[in-house]
Amino acid sequence: MKTIGIIGGMSWESTATYYQQLNQGIKQAKGGLHSAKIILNSVDFAQVEALQRSGDWLANADILCQAAQSIEKAGADFILIATNTMHKVAEQVEESVNLPLLHIADATGSELKQQGITKVGLLGTVFTMEQDFYKQRLTDKFGIEVVVPNGVQRQLVHNIIYDELCQGEINRRSKDDFLTIIDDLFVAGAQGVILGCTEIGLLVEQQDTQVPLFDTVALHVEAAVSEALR
Repeated sequence: MKTIGIIGGMSWESTATYYQQLNQGIKQAKGGLHSAKIILNSVDFAQVEALQRSGDWLANADILCQAAQSIEKAGADFILIATNTMHKVAEQVEESVNLPLLHIADATGSELKQQGITKVGLLGTVFTMEQDFYKQRLTDKFGIEVVVPNGVQRQLVHNIIYDELCQGEINRRSKDDFLTIIDDLFVAGAQGVILGCTEIGLLVEQQDTQVPLFDTVALHVEAAVSEALR
């Protein structure tokens, strides 16, 4: 079994979900007392978030590259970045080590393509929804059109992620707001909606809506378990 390297802490709330689901996946596949072999480097999200706000992605890339290098030295076989937004610097991270990086958008895109999705809604931070590093990868590699909420809704989603979900707060009103936005994306022609921030799954689940949801944590974990057992 391969050792999974995780760059986490962005936020630790969703990193905990990664750790749990990775171990559950290995146990389900191998049975008994088996668990995942994991090396985790968890960064200080306050520092990362401040650099996001200031637009200093080079400094953020340096933080993640250092984390990746420490994971490589510790003996991991491949790396996960346990967040969607920081895949903006995935290329720099991958170039900083001699390990493969399992990209979260590729895990998501593969599932979308398998299910015949050609147009999908995307929820996430404003960086993920508005910039091209994530959306364009889905379009270029998988031929999937990506649509996002309107400007007011995008800011609402972003604020709920940072002000509530990343701090472990789950509010019913925020859940209702997300479900309204998901419905709006469906009306706009999306065949499903990507939960493109690793914290959104803490708030919204498939049982809450008839619109197909694609939880990036679950899909990233599934791909990682498959790679670990390959």
